[in-house]
Amino acid sequence: MLDCLAGTCARLTAPRKYLSQWGWYKLVLPTLASLPLLMVYYINQGSTTVVVPRLLRAWMGGTLNIGVLYYIYMSMLAVFCTNAINIYAGINGLESGQAVVVGASVAVFNMIELGGFQAKSHFFSLCVIIPFTITSLGLFIHNRYPAKAFVGDTFTYFAGMTFAVVAIIGHFSKTVLLFFIPQIFNFLYSVPQLFHFVPCPRHRLPQYNKKLDKLEPSVVEFRDTSVQWQVMAALRLLKYLRLVHLEEGVGEDGKLCRVNNLTLVNLVLVLIGPQHEGSLTTKLLVIQGLCSGLALFIRYPLADLFF
Repeated sequence: MLDCLAGTCARLTAPRKYLSQWGWYKLVLPTLASLPLLMVYYINQGSTTVVVPRLLRAWMGGTLNIGVLYYIYMSMLAVFCTNAINIYAGINGLESGQAVVVGASVAVFNMIELGGFQAKSHFFSLCVIIPFTITSLGLFIHNRYPAKAFVGDTFTYFAGMTFAVVAIIGHFSKTVLLFFIPQIFNFLYSVPQLFHFVPCPRHRLPQYNKKLDKLEPSVVEFRDTSVQWQVMAALRLLKYLRLVHLEEGVGEDGKLCRVNNLTLVNLVLVLIGPQHEGSLTTKLLVIQGLCSGLALFIRYPLADLFF
């Protein structure tokens, strides 16, 4: 009887342990949370038609209705937005600060579009994004270095879903991704560790140098035989491009490799050297702001060349 109960408990807890290990709940929960949002979009007769670039219009026409694929895309957008801010984090003020910059960028875009044919949708977005941005600014004041308040996953998921809501209901789901350029780069840069091609520690935060009172890039060590040769070739290419700090042949037996944890925060430290935490946050938020300027350039002058 006891053996039977033990076996039943093992079968019940194993999936939970497996999901926790791989963090699949970070994919499942935002997907489920996006379903009411997609229902609202459907009830309001949201369009599933996309504009075809000029180069392809001779074969595909001016527009293309992709139907249910557009709903899948919007659900994936909600998943990405909720997790993108969460994995681009770890130092005082970065999570709340990037939410302020992205929120302000979305508000600027909405105000530019108020005179267009989607004015009502952009007005709705402004009614949501302005209070969110202002309250996030207040949070940033307390969350910046030295932090008096910590945001945790609760705020990052809430912020990401807020951007997904205004983008989907406001009918600018593709444009909002342009304001996530640093987050997209951070995700792509993190892929080798997120999918465990390279060992991924539980925390990939920069390491604190007490003597210098500065942050330095954190590293992960692994044996060169524990990863596939394609992964090592990719890391060597990134080293050549100065996008990683890779050391090979370290350790007593000369078979260990050491590479910085693959996050944008660590990459900036690799490129510019150790930084004070407050100064590092400021530099990262300046990058976020510059990317928002680039996003508006892509959305208006550049897009006119292709659409």
